[in-house]
Amino acid sequence: MGKSDKKSLKAAQGSAPGGAGALLSILHDIMAESGCIPKERIPEIAGKLNLSQAEVYGAISFYRDFRMTPPARHVIRVCQAESCMSRGAKELNSYLETRLGIKQGSATPDNRFSVEPVYCFGNCAASPSVMIDGKLYGRVDAETLKEILDAIKD
Repeated sequence: MGKSDKKSLKAAQGSAPGGAGALLSILHDIMAESGCIPKERIPEIAGKLNLSQAEVYGAISFYRDFRMTPPARHVIRVCQAESCMSRGAKELNSYLETRLGIKQGSATPDNRFSVEPVYCFGNCAASPSVMIDGKLYGRVDAETLKEILDAIKD
């Protein structure tokens, strides 16, 4: 664990109430710094907050925004809510599975892309919606998605 990691843990611990109340704040800080919460950090977090490792792991696994592995370089989120599904999200899921060779909730072997389900962006009037690297796209069809993905350069 690096010096900045220890510093963020202390800062988060000092700015939030102890125990479970500080846990989410600390997890958010670690995510912001590292992009993930390495499993090696769980015993340290649990010890600092007087929680069990199971409680820390439970919070990490419960909230979708926390992850224990580094994110892919490009994160694709496809809305799975009723409006998007009825207006073409199923086809987008199929297109991504064919193009990238992965299912929802996984990443390509080179960790270039991951595909994650989301259950509403609040963009129902422009269904189906897709978010790629934090940018929201509405009224997406397979051709539009192909153009967006083709334009991504690393």
